[in-house]
Amino acid sequence: MHYLIAIDQGTTGSTALVIDAECRVVARADCDFPQHFPAPGLVEHDPEAIWQSVQTALTQALTEARVPMRQIVALGITNQRETTLLWDRRTGEPVHRAIVWQDRRTAAACAALTAAGHAPFVRERTGLPIDPYFAATKIAWLLDQRGLRTRAERGELAFGTIDAFLLHRLTGGRVHRTDPSNASRTSLFDLHHFDWSDELCRRFAVPRAVLPEIVPSAAQFGSVQGVPMLPDGLPITGVLGDQQAALFGQACFARGDAKCTFGTGAFLLQNTGAVPVPSKHGLVTTVAWQVPGERAYALEGSAFVAGAAVQWLRDGLGVIADAAECQALAESVPDAGGVVVVPAFAGLGAPHWRPEARGLITGLSRGTTRAHLARAVLEGIALQNVDLLEAMGKDTGAPLRELKVDGGAAANDLLLQFQADVLGVPIRRPRLLEATAFGAACLAGLGVGLWRELATLAAAWQEERRFAPGMPADVVAQHRRRWAEAVGRA
Repeated sequence: MHYLIAIDQGTTGSTALVIDAECRVVARADCDFPQHFPAPGLVEHDPEAIWQSVQTALTQALTEARVPMRQIVALGITNQRETTLLWDRRTGEPVHRAIVWQDRRTAAACAALTAAGHAPFVRERTGLPIDPYFAATKIAWLLDQRGLRTRAERGELAFGTIDAFLLHRLTGGRVHRTDPSNASRTSLFDLHHFDWSDELCRRFAVPRAVLPEIVPSAAQFGSVQGVPMLPDGLPITGVLGDQQAALFGQACFARGDAKCTFGTGAFLLQNTGAVPVPSKHGLVTTVAWQVPGERAYALEGSAFVAGAAVQWLRDGLGVIADAAECQALAESVPDAGGVVVVPAFAGLGAPHWRPEARGLITGLSRGTTRAHLARAVLEGIALQNVDLLEAMGKDTGAPLRELKVDGGAAANDLLLQFQADVLGVPIRRPRLLEATAFGAACLAGLGVGLWRELATLAAAWQEERRFAPGMPADVVAQHRRRWAEAVGRA
């Protein structure tokens, strides 16, 4: 038997997954780590806490799996993407906390770049709008606000999204690499030349000396050295940003295939094939993956808050004691009683791109209960995707046929049924909701030669349940009208 390990390093915790050569999950383990909010709009992570959470998850998963180390043939990594950190090349020590993708501290810098007329060039070259979401302005902020620019220009510092940081740690400091899917989230990667752009580096004031080498998503990234729970020499053969990994794990290999991951945020991606499709309706054009014989692109719509809104009900308001209670509470009322929740706690992402927007609750009355609020939160998570789907259809010129879903909140039947109703397309939920980690493991297997064709992986995908749209058209129209009005006020 051969086994693969995947590390899924997410926004609130890290997961380790062990699968066998038949794509069956043998073991998994999770480990959370603290979030840091120094001020409103600022979100940071301690890189050492991230690394510790990865090691803990790996130890627990391998202990549960009880497989001989000699039978583990490769390791894959998937990660929260735009989260940005810098470390000392010589010592490997981070020079600052990681600035998380949700962080809005560079909103003024982004506004200045847009006012200076850079947005059309950046959009054409990178497929991205100028927004604090992406890494480039975060790098510049660290260099300028922490007095690190001279060191960076001398080549003493290394930038990485979380994948590059983990590669550095896993290989004993020997590797500074990333893959095209993560590189394409920095605003410094040219989609057409498939490499870092000197002109983009100049416009964002980022020294090219800090950037990692880009290698294909399924390739030899390096080998493990000096990590206690892993064998030295274990090849690392797959790296993919988390949403692209979920697209891969959901077997969305054909042009037009789409998935939505309900995690901290909600991320809707559609495979657009071998040619990047520029968005004229507020979406992001991104690299999906680069594997042997194939380079794939995707259109992406990102809603910054999804599962995090349920956490807010629990931790911020005390409406529920556990996230699992949300569905039952919401189902205790027939509707949200006219309440609409726009979960723009970190601004509005695609297709609006309004970093200044904030969360909004409308339609409150004396009869509003915590059950109405819980239902409105779930409906708000789903209604965000209506805006994304409409924009996607306009960009591709073709309506979506169906949508696969994954992530923790995809276990919520009420959410998925409402999602099918307001989108008007079938929702397909797989047996394995850990599509992100599963995608990274499959990619590692492809990179090490365990599988030769994507068709083998496609055959492993299994549906657990399908949700068909059934809400009357006039009711859908009412939901969408109230949602549009609320978003306009957020």
